[in-house]
Amino acid sequence: MKVWKTDSGYTISCLLSGRSNVFLLEFNGINILIDTGTGRRWEKLYSRLKKLGVKKIDYLILTHTHYDHAENSAKLKREFGAKVIVNKKEGSFLEKGHSSIPDGTNFFSSLLVKTIAPALAIELKYEPCAPDILVDQYLDLKKLGFNGYILHTPGHSGGSQSVIVDNEIALVGDAMFGVFPGSVFPPFAEDKEEMIRSWGTLINTNCYLFLPSHGTANTLVLVKKEYLKRKDKHNGTARNGDN
Repeated sequence: MKVWKTDSGYTISCLLSGRSNVFLLEFNGINILIDTGTGRRWEKLYSRLKKLGVKKIDYLILTHTHYDHAENSAKLKREFGAKVIVNKKEGSFLEKGHSSIPDGTNFFSSLLVKTIAPALAIELKYEPCAPDILVDQYLDLKKLGFNGYILHTPGHSGGSQSVIVDNEIALVGDAMFGVFPGSVFPPFAEDKEEMIRSWGTLINTNCYLFLPSHGTANTLVLVKKEYLKRKDKHNGTARNGDN
């Protein structure tokens, strides 16, 4: 299990990896879970939480409401008493247990969405869950006893958001990937230009490491390189982070 620590002692553990990463943030007895993984991985997630001695999850933050990030939300709320935090643009999706499938960002992923997505629509539904806290553009986690904040970083989906921990490490959901060597560009996104603008926003947080929900960590150097390469290519609409 991969673990990161900030200079102030905040611990980030990757409880699940592979299909979709799930992270646990810990500090001074506060437990915050980032995303839930798929329903098929519930037993593994539950087992790892128990092995770590986690009896209560104070908050569950969803980077967005696609099934591979939110499918176990209701179970975590029941089993660990988690208060669920989601962006207000996707609160209704969580309540319905279903979220739209984003477009492909390349030829192959676009073809996949067009040919397979309609058939998967029913299978991608999950147990509905009522959100407890809805985020707009920003939520200061200091109010919850945690040095960090939630930042709206749309593009992959309209309500995608990232968690900034101790001003050092960002958990970015699907705003970027860590799967393809030398690239952070996801294969799926509702709005590519908006997603690239979100990279600029994340660069301006001063974080040095970006933990995506798929793949391994991305460095600030790589994210800046990708941002500068792609911001003009995609209609020159990405303006944040130009400095």
